[in-house]
Amino acid sequence: MKSAEKSKAIPFLDLVAPHEELKDELCAVFQTALETGGFVGGPQVEAFEKEFAKYCEARHCIGVGSGTDALLFALIAAGVKEGDLVVTVPNTFIATAEAITLAGAQPDFVDVDERTYNMDPQKLREFCEGQCQFDPASGKLIHRKSGKPVTAVIPVHLYGQTADMDPILELAEKYGLLVIEDACQAHGASYFSARSNQWKRAGSMGVAAAFSFYPGKNLGACGEGGAVTTNDDAVARKIRMLRDHGQAQKYYHELAGYNGRLDAIQAGILRVKLNRLDTWNRSRREAASRYQELLGAADSNVILPAEASNAKSVYHLFVIRVQNREELQKFLAEEQIGTGIHYPVPLHLQNAYKHLGYEKGSFPVAEAVAPELLSLPMFPQLTASQQERVAKAVLSFTGEAVLAASGQRRYFFAAS
Repeated sequence: MKSAEKSKAIPFLDLVAPHEELKDELCAVFQTALETGGFVGGPQVEAFEKEFAKYCEARHCIGVGSGTDALLFALIAAGVKEGDLVVTVPNTFIATAEAITLAGAQPDFVDVDERTYNMDPQKLREFCEGQCQFDPASGKLIHRKSGKPVTAVIPVHLYGQTADMDPILELAEKYGLLVIEDACQAHGASYFSARSNQWKRAGSMGVAAAFSFYPGKNLGACGEGGAVTTNDDAVARKIRMLRDHGQAQKYYHELAGYNGRLDAIQAGILRVKLNRLDTWNRSRREAASRYQELLGAADSNVILPAEASNAKSVYHLFVIRVQNREELQKFLAEEQIGTGIHYPVPLHLQNAYKHLGYEKGSFPVAEAVAPELLSLPMFPQLTASQQERVAKAVLSFTGEAVLAASGQRRYFFAAS
């Protein structure tokens, strides 16, 4: 590519453009906080909680300090206890498993679907039926190897697409499991539930759901932030206490809690951005469709994201699967194109969870895709011309890589 064409870098994520667009509204939030002295809790937080609960089609929203806080508080409030076992997936950010550990439980994993990279309900069924046994006396599902009761499952709505929730919820009902949605990448994503014959928003299907408002999220704060959504009044009440030192009334503590509150300035910023979220999500879906068209050549050696027929992804990330991932990333960097890798080492192979005793080969799908996934630039302000440049570079690299393989060509076919 000529130097003139490369002169303007394409970032992996643009955090400047949306804030320039909203600068006056965002500055007004800060000015109001300065003029009123409202920095923690208060009207801004309460208003955001009401608006985001409505957006997620949930009865309650409780603002907290981060997505990790949201997962932790949701688990504790829902009833997960020390010594329990909670099932999730190995191809997620460590916060999903960290929250389980911090709640005193043990994380365990089931493999993912090779098309969507979300929890495979069949693997969850095999876990429940093959690795566990139901104890009629206690009414609990017991993990044979550890002897621990399995009390919850955390499906992760990865990259902005919901997990296949109907069969997961059916298994949970059968075995008495709590379902906590990890919706930290899925603000506004939807799932068509055949069981209820309607579309449902991420955050409205489990006993509770966790959201992160880290700046790079589809709905991001200008700092840290998170929220739990739930339709359960008792869960909501307990989370409100957990986030605020266990107090329902100032200086009267019903339990030992945490300092995990959402501050008022971030809540005000999120209120401004929430008004734009659907528009931004539509832009992401349009950009994803454009990538699909640009990169859809049959011989491109690229596996594109597969959107399930019963899901509407909000494309927090646009993740392709390729051979020679690191080489492609280096090539794109030379072309002034930013990329990301999410996540290079599955959780069961991380040192932090080495004590669980898993080895390579334990979760073959997650392990197979981890070294081949690359996240391309994706943000609402991404232009068609920028995407054309990205696609041209990707196809240029993969085409040359195929030729260089000289007889060892490996074909990838995009899922239909």
